[in-house]
Amino acid sequence: MSNRTHTMSEALRAYLVDVSVREPEILAALRDETRPLEHSGMQVSPEAGAFLTLLVELTGARRIIEVGTFTGYSALAMALALPKDGQLIACDVNPETTAIAQRYWAQAGVGDRVTLRLGPGLDTLDGLIAQGQAGTFDMAFIDADKVNYQGYYERCLTLLRPGGVVTVDNVLWGGSVIDESSQSDSTKAIRAFNAAVRDDERVTVSLVPIGDGITVARKR
Repeated sequence: MSNRTHTMSEALRAYLVDVSVREPEILAALRDETRPLEHSGMQVSPEAGAFLTLLVELTGARRIIEVGTFTGYSALAMALALPKDGQLIACDVNPETTAIAQRYWAQAGVGDRVTLRLGPGLDTLDGLIAQGQAGTFDMAFIDADKVNYQGYYERCLTLLRPGGVVTVDNVLWGGSVIDESSQSDSTKAIRAFNAAVRDDERVTVSLVPIGDGITVARKR
């Protein structure tokens, strides 16, 4: 045990991946296909995918909501850990990148576990709440536009059952959260979100320095 978090050099990060990530071939293939695409940096890292897989297993999740899917790596990592009758609702606005996701979900044999909802995430989440699905999800993963993080979080918290877990990506934002010269709308939104979750007594929270930082909050 250490009394502080280690700075992660690229060599140490490579070691971490080597000894802790069991990336299935289908996920590695999806990562390879995504790499040449514009905005490929939006894809979660292999270690983040492994962490999400572990969270699905730890929580015994059967129903998951994802906000922000891109080419489907995180959704596939979680869907592979779901039971055969599990369900993951993936929310995104881009039909081109999610077409890649759907192809890989089908190839992996989990296409029947994932339902894609194209449209603004807030609208999809509000629709689920209006349909009476509040308190019925076990886990949520948020990795979409940063200015709406707080809105996504509030709605996902409503959709989660007590004891459910919401995970939120990019909460360190490449270190910009502590750079006072960085005043973009996204950076300011993440700072405000981090402060709000820190003070939210409805959850037990930990910010884990995996990838670009993942907040894990358990609904009390």
